[in-house]
Amino acid sequence: MDAARTQEILFTDLATKVEKALSVIDEAFSRFAPRRLAVAVTGGKDSTLLLRLVLDASLAAGRTPPVVVHLDEGDPFPEITAFLDRLCRDWNVPLVVARNADLLGAGRTVGEWIPVSGLSEKNRLELSRLSFCGEGFVFDPESPVGNHLCKTVPLNAFLEQWKISALFTAIRWDEHEARLSEDFFSPRIAPPHLRVHPVLHFRERDVWEATFSRGLPFCELYRLGYRSLGTRSGTGKAADVPAWEQDLEHTPERAGRAMEKEAAMAALRCLGYL
Repeated sequence: MDAARTQEILFTDLATKVEKALSVIDEAFSRFAPRRLAVAVTGGKDSTLLLRLVLDASLAAGRTPPVVVHLDEGDPFPEITAFLDRLCRDWNVPLVVARNADLLGAGRTVGEWIPVSGLSEKNRLELSRLSFCGEGFVFDPESPVGNHLCKTVPLNAFLEQWKISALFTAIRWDEHEARLSEDFFSPRIAPPHLRVHPVLHFRERDVWEATFSRGLPFCELYRLGYRSLGTRSGTGKAADVPAWEQDLEHTPERAGRAMEKEAAMAALRCLGYL
């Protein structure tokens, strides 16, 4: 989308943005059968809003809601796990958890050394896609290697196993510069599917306004000062006041996230990261 159009959409009022988001969802509904659609949720505010919009649109259209998928990164905040469990129970949403079982096994400890020779052929192939040629690596889900193996690999496996044609995600233009070139409908090649981004044009402030105006639940970590939620080891508080009370317009939303992955975001997204 051209820059002028992007700016025009960014600065419309919230009601218009919600209307646009619903139109994107409805277009996806018109193009794909329910069983070929999925919604990615993280436990964060953005994907919670997205899920509510998709569920509301499904109800309005008399459609079966898409399958909902969450990626197990191997180092979750217990608060996020508890929030997702409660959200899916309260909203009557079955949740599929995708994880790289070969890598994570029964559990991993951040900082643990993982020899490449002990991984499956599939995971070794994925490491080669990252141009990684070491004998092993330290387990860290927020590193480029860990992010790819813990998120992108199980996500792509889920898409193939469930024969998903389109995946709803809650990425936003203003969240990271690597996402500025995205459009509402973005095709992917491996595996072939369409990424659908209904809240792409929302700003961080818009998400909070929509959350409060609609009475949506959110993870308690936001109240403690976190603004962008990732793994326990790779996420820090941005301030000592709730996220929505911080200077959202003049400070980076993802400042509390691991910087190595942030710097590699563009390359990771080329491999299939959200």
